[in-house]
Amino acid sequence: MSDHVANDNEIAEGVDSRFLISDLCDLVGTYMEPEQVKEVYNAYLFGAHAHEGQIRISGEPYIYHPLAVAKILASMHMDVKSIIASILHDVLEDTPATRSLIEREFGEDVAHLVDGVSKLTHIKFKNKIEQQAENIQKVLLAMAKDIRVIMIKLADRLHNMRTLGALRPDKRRRIALETLEIYIPIANRLGIYTMRYDLENLVFKAMYPLRHKVLEHAVSKASGHRKAVIKKIDKALVNRLNSMGLNAEVQGRKKHLFSIYNKMRDKGLPFNKVFDVYAMRVLVDSVDECYRVLGVAHNLFKPIPGRFKDYIAIPKSNGYQSLHTALYGPHGIPMEIQIRTDDMDIFAESGIAAHWLYKSPDDSGMVSAHARARDWLTGILEMQQAAGDSLEFLENVKVDLFHDEIYVYTPDGDIIKLARNATPVDFAYAVHTDIGNTCVAAKLDHSFAPLNTPLYSGQTVEIITSPSARPNPAWLNYVVTAKARSNIRSFLKNMQIDEAMAQGRRLLDRCLKGLGMRLEDVTDDAMKTVLDEYGFRSVFELLEDVGMGNRPPSLVVRRLAPERVPHGDSEETREMKSQAPLAIDGTEGMVVSYGKCCYPIPGDQIIGLLSKGRGIVIHREGCRNIAPTRLEADKYIDVQWSHDAEGGFSCVMRMDTSNKPGVLARTATILSDEGADIEDVKMEDRDGFVTTIMYQVSVKGRDHLASIMRRLRKAPNVIKIWRL
Repeated sequence: MSDHVANDNEIAEGVDSRFLISDLCDLVGTYMEPEQVKEVYNAYLFGAHAHEGQIRISGEPYIYHPLAVAKILASMHMDVKSIIASILHDVLEDTPATRSLIEREFGEDVAHLVDGVSKLTHIKFKNKIEQQAENIQKVLLAMAKDIRVIMIKLADRLHNMRTLGALRPDKRRRIALETLEIYIPIANRLGIYTMRYDLENLVFKAMYPLRHKVLEHAVSKASGHRKAVIKKIDKALVNRLNSMGLNAEVQGRKKHLFSIYNKMRDKGLPFNKVFDVYAMRVLVDSVDECYRVLGVAHNLFKPIPGRFKDYIAIPKSNGYQSLHTALYGPHGIPMEIQIRTDDMDIFAESGIAAHWLYKSPDDSGMVSAHARARDWLTGILEMQQAAGDSLEFLENVKVDLFHDEIYVYTPDGDIIKLARNATPVDFAYAVHTDIGNTCVAAKLDHSFAPLNTPLYSGQTVEIITSPSARPNPAWLNYVVTAKARSNIRSFLKNMQIDEAMAQGRRLLDRCLKGLGMRLEDVTDDAMKTVLDEYGFRSVFELLEDVGMGNRPPSLVVRRLAPERVPHGDSEETREMKSQAPLAIDGTEGMVVSYGKCCYPIPGDQIIGLLSKGRGIVIHREGCRNIAPTRLEADKYIDVQWSHDAEGGFSCVMRMDTSNKPGVLARTATILSDEGADIEDVKMEDRDGFVTTIMYQVSVKGRDHLASIMRRLRKAPNVIKIWRL
């Protein structure tokens, strides 16, 4: 690179950035070897040459931006390759420089980091949303291989947010919204709170400039009174801690504007009510002292019920540890106190970046934080493999990033972290994908509960599985975790294709049987002619299309064996249309579905209707919705229940009951005892004396339903019950 450096020294002299690069070199020099500082300087020369003549919208030379990004990372003591990659992070996207050139000059690691951060600029997308999804997917997958990619991207986004003022208002809002939806949650997930708070305030300023200005003025105006109150609390707390022999550092903590704004908006509070929640932080030497300080604080000031959180015993998913409590301070003013060790404080501010900022090989907290980050990144890769496209992947990532946590227990006492409002199905997938896929029931605190029951912290959850069970498409209506959602979709998608092909083969064989043939008897030439006519590349695509109900099997058979198809309404024609009825399996998911108009269950007389895109829809004989099309014989298939039909089948019961307390609870208990999952329930008061309850339940068949209805008829206050 010697010739390149010689030329770029002239550029460095010509660009008014000598202070900036010297400032960066001084900063990295505080923790890097001289040889590494030289590498950083050479990267600057390479970047300055590549970006020569390029100007940012603000009017300053483009090289200012990469240097600013590098300075953000240098303040976190990131390694030399991260600093070099941050200086070069835009050269692939905005200059003629290639990845091979960067790899030759700075090594494969730097080239990977730069490529991971670069946008996809050479691919045409349908729209901006798809382009954003593809770019974010690219960054996240690169991050899963090397977490330094996201550190560079976050620093890049932070500087871009600091310089948004030069952009059009609509573009400012678009970039701010993307930052709010993607980059802030990632910073939070990795525990980098310092960067998260900076980004949040910048987003607030970009999206709501007037609100930001008014709130900033109000905070500044109130700061004098706040300081006096904080000083009084600080003195009282320090004196009590000293008298107990506890060496602690007490700090007043300033709440940032975006946090104040969110509390005002979400709780409908005026500014003075929010700002009166003062914040303190107490730093001590050991975990034991954290709990001792908590006792002192609760003795000195009255705790606010329900506001204590122990993140030391159960850390957040990003590794954050601290004790949080809320107290009534002087004059009844509410205040928040965080109690943590010095090491916890370092990690709380820098998150995963603390690995570079303060290297400590025997720091178990740092190791566990990296393990959590690695687990999350592994989950990112699993989501990408299960997702159908970049938009679905991005949706799953957002679901995973935006959540509050609950903590539940396995029967063995292990703690499982889940998103708020998670269900037993989410829990099952969190334990293992196979357990989720074969889940049939759940016990919460040793009692059976529906699979859509929201969980809350402290519950013990037990999952009951069956080897023959499969995911239910209805689960997608209530699962909240990205892992559950992506695995269910992936399973159903694969199941749909496999079963569609199997169903298509059965349908064609059934029609061909009337001609004395099987699918294997069709000649290659005849099959190729049909595939070309329909535009399919393989027999599998044809079978899938027939199985999904997109193409009537009788018409396909007429093309496959035209010379053997009888004409008119002969006995042979009728035989071809009506062979032995198909046996259906109650768990065939998306290929065989059940009419929501009549809710057929095993034991009912049924008929199958070919429906485009839904495969075969099963109806009860006599269903009013199928009467208008009964003359279209090609659409109907004679079907029957298989002898070993398993799984749950929805049906609806209606009960008239006396308007007495406890009726709903008693009837729901009977349903639970009988093993029927409640999928939906509606109540309606008719005249003040009679209440109508509509239960949608999952049953095994007519015998199971009859047993349930017999028990319900005997229940107190049940007047009448019937199936809809």
